[in-house]
Amino acid sequence: MGSKRYKNGFKVTLHPEALNEPKKVKVPSMFFVCSMADLFHEDVPSAFIDKVMDTARETPWHTYQFLTKRPDRMMEYINYSPHPASKNMWIGTTVEAERYKDRIEYLRSIGLFNPECTTFLSCEPLLSDLGEIDLSGIDLVIVGGESGPNARPMKKEWVLNIKRQCEEQGVAFFFKQWGTWGEDGVKRNKKANGCMLDGKEYKQMPKGGE
Repeated sequence: MGSKRYKNGFKVTLHPEALNEPKKVKVPSMFFVCSMADLFHEDVPSAFIDKVMDTARETPWHTYQFLTKRPDRMMEYINYSPHPASKNMWIGTTVEAERYKDRIEYLRSIGLFNPECTTFLSCEPLLSDLGEIDLSGIDLVIVGGESGPNARPMKKEWVLNIKRQCEEQGVAFFFKQWGTWGEDGVKRNKKANGCMLDGKEYKQMPKGGE
């Protein structure tokens, strides 16, 4: 991608020099931690995760989003270590298909142990219908389609199923984008497909997360 930080490709690489960057930003900001990686990958040392969490606690004017596909390790780290989640942390897991719904239980546990933090599901890219979902203890669900030349289509009925359950269970629903495949099932530029669902935008935020 032209960045020195990605010179090792998909090999886990630590960047301790970046830990102090949020401290230099005085305007309250949202930081998506490891947006191109997974902080809770098995090869990331717990000692380094400690430092990332310390940075978040030391800058309470910022908000930090932590998203993982390994919520089991995240739960073990947050719930059973001296490093609980703080109010300025959004803790989330990816649930892109029905077979990954078990990840929700780990996230729910984190929310129970750390009620001050915001919990969220990222259903992006959404690759299948999720069926019925228990959203108790979840504050926000983000839904979006896949992008890129090999993107798989996201069906409208899958999105509406999640939206309905969010409304029924009082959970914020955020529709991010259609991606490469539009609401009408046509493949085109993702910008042209936009982020409208039935002619409306859904950009709800969790309480206290505005």
